[in-house]
Amino acid sequence: MFVEATPSIVNLSPCFALKSGYKNQFSRVSVKCTQTAADSSLVESTDSVKVNGVSLNQRVGSLNDVERREFLGSNAIIDDKSRLKEEKLAPLWDDGYGTQSVKDYLDLAKDFIKPDGGPPRWFCPVVADGNETPLPNSPVLLFLPGMDGLGLGLILHHKSLKKVFEVRCLHIPVQDRTPFEDLVTFVEETLKFEHALFPNRPIYLVGDSFGGCLALAVAARNPAIDLVVILSNPATSFDRSQLQPLFPALEVMPDTLHVTIPYLLSFVMGDPLKMAMVTAETSLTPNVGKVADNLTALLPRLSGLSDIIPRSTLLWKLKLLKSAAAYTNSRLHAVKAEVLVLASGKDNMLPSSNEAQRLSKTLQNCKICYFKDNGHTLLLEDGMNLLTIIKGRLKYRRTWKHDFVKDFIPPSMLEYKSALGGNGWFQIATSPVMFSTLEDGRIVRGLSGIPDEGPVLLVGYHMLMGLELAPIILEFLREKKVMVRGVAHPELFKMNSTNELPEFSYVDLMKVFGALPVTPTNLFKLFSSKSFALLYPGGAREALHRKGEEYKLFWPDEPEFVRMAAKFGATIIPFGSVGEDDITELVLDYDDMMKIPILNNYIKKSNEEAINVRAEMDGEVGNQDLFLPGIVPKVPGRFYYLFGKPITTKGKEKMLKDRENAKELYMEIKSEVEKSMTYLIKKREEDPYRGVVNRLVNQPILTPVHQVPTFEP
Repeated sequence: MFVEATPSIVNLSPCFALKSGYKNQFSRVSVKCTQTAADSSLVESTDSVKVNGVSLNQRVGSLNDVERREFLGSNAIIDDKSRLKEEKLAPLWDDGYGTQSVKDYLDLAKDFIKPDGGPPRWFCPVVADGNETPLPNSPVLLFLPGMDGLGLGLILHHKSLKKVFEVRCLHIPVQDRTPFEDLVTFVEETLKFEHALFPNRPIYLVGDSFGGCLALAVAARNPAIDLVVILSNPATSFDRSQLQPLFPALEVMPDTLHVTIPYLLSFVMGDPLKMAMVTAETSLTPNVGKVADNLTALLPRLSGLSDIIPRSTLLWKLKLLKSAAAYTNSRLHAVKAEVLVLASGKDNMLPSSNEAQRLSKTLQNCKICYFKDNGHTLLLEDGMNLLTIIKGRLKYRRTWKHDFVKDFIPPSMLEYKSALGGNGWFQIATSPVMFSTLEDGRIVRGLSGIPDEGPVLLVGYHMLMGLELAPIILEFLREKKVMVRGVAHPELFKMNSTNELPEFSYVDLMKVFGALPVTPTNLFKLFSSKSFALLYPGGAREALHRKGEEYKLFWPDEPEFVRMAAKFGATIIPFGSVGEDDITELVLDYDDMMKIPILNNYIKKSNEEAINVRAEMDGEVGNQDLFLPGIVPKVPGRFYYLFGKPITTKGKEKMLKDRENAKELYMEIKSEVEKSMTYLIKKREEDPYRGVVNRLVNQPILTPVHQVPTFEP
């Protein structure tokens, strides 16, 4: 049965409309699943057209037409050439998070709940700015709703997700009584059609609560299809719900008391305060006035929940949840998909944290991301940007395997502000100062000496524990709107948290901001895509140096990055950074720890299976054991960076193929890094604002760190 575009029976808001139709018709319409004469003629005319063996008449309920595809023979051709114009997103793009809230969800629900007699169907959300063009080759994302069935559960995330996914949302009408197995079949038909259309792309299933059961059930029945399943507090634990003792009472509750259920459910299912905080400005301190206004606007709308889930529907949904949980749990062994469980710590409806642990042990490929302060309606609450989670956990891909370069989505403005806010204390404490060198050799404050276009390779000194990294990434984004991709130790990308409920961590945030494993292949891809790359030849040995080794380089005698840079004509910029000795003191280093038996055994054991990128090298350069040094903080000083004069390799590929020439340039780069650090160590003595006390006393506390005065270069 096909979805028919009818006159605007439901007057939908411009910020969220339904798209349907087969002739590139896009308007604010409702969807009505009836088969008219026009529909019938369409079915007859397209019944013989197949895509990879699947006819259009087999695609029950699928709205793939919203992609404006034209079917010719066995090939699917994108009809809208404008899709190819936007090859990638620019850094600090607008992801739209916070432009819509639960208030919008409840307002739109009034239109969605109007009975039309139709069965479940798919719809495609329309974002407010009208930009409907995702990245080329974007995978399909099918959203499977929770107990409400409306399909509006991703409303906070529509704008960001539609940039990188073809988003479809399942709508189950309030009066619909389709059994669970039939819903599974319904979703499965669309899944098979999408897979037949693009067999080399993954398909994403995002299941919220009840939708989590639906997603796992579909995955269990389709182990051969490449699926990425994201579950938000899945209802597979329904039989252990904290509310089980109350369910029998609902069956005998008088209709006159049912109006109180929405208010009860609203506080059981989610945190109204966190919902109200969604549109408050991102900063170190929430906008209290905005939160209060949002909460005031939200609470009166909660009465609408009684229309979304009337008494008869509520009783049906409880039976549906019971059958869904039983059906799905009996088939978990068959799930082969890649699964990410988003679990809330304050879920008052389901034991979601315990269920996440159970699923991670039961399913073959399952990871957890824990949100200790969120409630059941996680996707509608503040503090959880779904696309950020997908990126940080490296779950976004367009083919069978994640590509660190091709699949990278640069941070949005909101992610930048969130990182800046979360890193605010460190920025204030270290007040980083950056200098660069112009072509004529003059040193200036700021990054004007850095080329505007890549490929560019930044090569420098790795401070203790990589403390210098975050200020570099953030400042390049602020001043040059450039994403610097840091190549990091591969072990960072295979670390398994010892915590059974791992939260979104600083390591995940590093991945959002472009960190990728240091491999020749990744460096090759970065250069070929004209990216800005950040390389530390000293690696882990330099970042985990011993006492008295501050500002000492531990570079290998291998100039390979010089030869690769020359192959692509990349500009190499050596840089020095100082300041670690102004904020920390190393009290327990590797040598100290190896003298303590219990720590000695722990370090050796933990490094047995760790990746050593310099295992074939001798001496201290090859000693890449990973450990956590003992440090104590000092009254903060300041970080200083000096980016040297750009070294151009364009046109020198033939010359630098010679190993001796490459080695000579390599040693020049190393010498420039050492000279930069010597310069900064000397010049920082002239900075009256080197100490944090002087900065706080003599500068307004809200002065941006890049505007705090320093020495004259």
